[in-house]
Amino acid sequence: MGFTWGFLLLCMIISNPLKAQQVKLVIHGGAGNINKTNIPDSVEGQYKSKLREALKSGYAILENGGTSVEAVRTAIIILEDSPLFNAGKGAVFTHDGKNEMDASIMDGKMRNAGAVAGVTNIRNPINAAIAVMNHSPHVLLSANGAEEFAKEQGLDIVDPSYFYTKKRYEQLKKILEKENTGPKGHTDPGWTDYKFGTVGAVALDMYGNLAAGTSTGGMTNKRYGRIGDSPVIGAGTYADNNTCGVSATGHGEYFIRGVVAYDIAAMLQYKHYSLQKAAREVIQKKLLEMGGRGGIIALNKKGHIVMEFNTTGMLRGFIEEHNKPMVFIY
Repeated sequence: MGFTWGFLLLCMIISNPLKAQQVKLVIHGGAGNINKTNIPDSVEGQYKSKLREALKSGYAILENGGTSVEAVRTAIIILEDSPLFNAGKGAVFTHDGKNEMDASIMDGKMRNAGAVAGVTNIRNPINAAIAVMNHSPHVLLSANGAEEFAKEQGLDIVDPSYFYTKKRYEQLKKILEKENTGPKGHTDPGWTDYKFGTVGAVALDMYGNLAAGTSTGGMTNKRYGRIGDSPVIGAGTYADNNTCGVSATGHGEYFIRGVVAYDIAAMLQYKHYSLQKAAREVIQKKLLEMGGRGGIIALNKKGHIVMEFNTTGMLRGFIEEHNKPMVFIY
């Protein structure tokens, strides 16, 4: 009998059937006024293809024993390198015709975190956020200081022209034309079309650790060095092994005021809400009551996944089995 049970146990260890169930990854590519009328089928296919690529690549890290932070980094870099999303290569333009990007990361094990804001020449801002977390005593670095730090860390620095895309520049021109022809003093902060491409990821690795990250180009036509929620720990990003990991996308001012990411985690810790109930309470009630639009992805320590939004769509997906990513838009 001992030999039989020992042999069975050895088979279980070798095959490790629980491993694929223990590691999970969920991502988003922005929330907003996303529907069939403003996304052609060809573009919809491009979005889904890139989301699948990010999910597969991030999940491969987890399957091979990599950490949740590395999985988040891998998934977000793929989205940052695509002009489809408002992050990295596809970042939107400020009022002055620049691309200013923000990113953050949080490790749920020790609740260590790092972020950068208003950077213009770091190819992958999520790498800079991770460098801040791992190699500095600080949490958030901004603008020139963040860029100097990234250069010292040997990160990929590019000419700001790298981030130029015709599509994003045309979006800025359209908004500026409205300003010039509209009522005197009228300004459009880039929120009128309720479209977003902020990217984010939350992962649970085989060691039981959560991590969450977010990267964005911010808001089209933003001014005065405006910073949204994406690099603000507790607003756009949060992770704690005791509760959950969260990455947000939407109208950043409201996510900051509502401390949305942490609020969801706090409901798990202090009210003992389920992840779904907490996310719904914050996104569908508290955020809407303030006038905020957007959504979140979240993953808790038990591996439960939530993708909640109060807009018409959110580019999103998850993977919990090898080579089987699930992606959605509407």
